[in-house]
Amino acid sequence: MRAPFGSRITTAVSLRGPLCVGIDPHPSLLEAWGLPVSADGLGLFADTCVEAFGADVAVLKPQSAFFEAFGSAGIAVLERTVATVRQAGALVLLDVKRGDIGSTMAAYAAAYLAEGAPLAADAITVSPFLGFGSLEPALEVAERTGRGVFVLALTSNKEGAAVQRATSAAGRSVAQEIVDEAAARNAGASPLGPVGLVIGATVGRTELDLSQLNGTILAPGFGAQGGTLADLRTVFGASLRHVLPSSSREILRHGPDVTALRDAALRVRDSLAVAHPL
Repeated sequence: MRAPFGSRITTAVSLRGPLCVGIDPHPSLLEAWGLPVSADGLGLFADTCVEAFGADVAVLKPQSAFFEAFGSAGIAVLERTVATVRQAGALVLLDVKRGDIGSTMAAYAAAYLAEGAPLAADAITVSPFLGFGSLEPALEVAERTGRGVFVLALTSNKEGAAVQRATSAAGRSVAQEIVDEAAARNAGASPLGPVGLVIGATVGRTELDLSQLNGTILAPGFGAQGGTLADLRTVFGASLRHVLPSSSREILRHGPDVTALRDAALRVRDSLAVAHPL
């Protein structure tokens, strides 16, 4: 039996620092690295990322779409990447943003969170916009297997605000309702629960009450997308101690040299650790 996800991510961050690095093999980045835009290039890119980051970074986040674009050959690379990241000692957060209902959501949970599934990660991203309750199959499997889910709450894309900042019938923002639902699932867990949130590093000042979340907050957009340490303090305030900033392009642009990639990740990690109230 593995330890609960909240315990494992707390340990990973305490040992390796508060950073998630994305493995985002965008075609333009493959070309910039001098790799073919093919499944073979994809594999070389992913292997390089694992070699550069696997031993030093707390969480690695493969973006599933870039692998899926190459069909079954790309999925095979993703399976291998999930396995090699884990072997290197980092946690795998698979960025799939799945959200559906009933048996379909149960199938997604089986694919990404069930014991023995080829693509089973330590955690996945999920979308709650068919109703938080629609995530129940994923939440149940994650809790049972010691894995986690990161629920989209307040994202940095401009289109998201129309839904996420809208006011519900209860008079709260949709984002706050998602926060409250996640907090209810995490209540009583120690040191943290298995349900995290995704809140963009660049969303600016919000009125979200995160004080009862008792979970990890993934903050994408740090670095090349404009997020700074000052932004993290503005967005998260006293909850910063539970924030896991995520950076991709800011670090990946230093490839394909393994040493340059590792050094870039360590610079970002160390800059965050100085400001991170552990």
